[in-house]
Amino acid sequence: MRLAELSRRSGVSTATIKYYLREGLLPSGRQVNTTTAEYDDEHLRRLRLVRAMIQVGRLPVATVREVLGHVDDDSLGRTIRLGAALWALPQVPEPDEEDEYVQAAHREVAELLETLGWTNAKALTTISPAYRSLVVGVAAFRRLGYDWGAELLAPYARLMHQAAVLDLDFVETHPSEAEKAETAVLGAILNEPVLRALHRLAQEEESARRYGFE
Repeated sequence: MRLAELSRRSGVSTATIKYYLREGLLPSGRQVNTTTAEYDDEHLRRLRLVRAMIQVGRLPVATVREVLGHVDDDSLGRTIRLGAALWALPQVPEPDEEDEYVQAAHREVAELLETLGWTNAKALTTISPAYRSLVVGVAAFRRLGYDWGAELLAPYARLMHQAAVLDLDFVETHPSEAEKAETAVLGAILNEPVLRALHRLAQEEESARRYGFE
């Protein structure tokens, strides 16, 4: 398809598409002549991903470029490729390691990972943004007087593992490694708000069943 059709099918203006091309967010089309290029369904798929990252995920262009660089790096194995792309997304700040609540949270999360048998998560504790986010969240609970720890977290973690299985089952329905990585990134941006909304709806439903509307 030509640029005008790519714009029509994606709903993205030609000026914005040209900007994405200049910024390296979208691969160049196949040159037909000095002034015209052709694009295909892969460009359309990538364009939709870029728009989701920028419009829904509110990611800056530099971050989108970094994430897509990992998505397109076929020198990496699947696990590293997916992990690198997801780790490039915005993360929580580094926790204050001198804080007593952070130290307690580290102990509880370490116990949790041991209980669950999550050996990969244990091996990546010093570099994993997800581990860091969990520590920050647990520390915040404990600072407010809630004794959140391994025992309380374990049932939630097991539910999240079931969600992760469903996520990767869906990722594996896509044929290419790049599409798999793209789908994982899109899931992190779009699926997490969906899961959060489902959680809140479930809380509302359970509250009504337990307590009624009085």
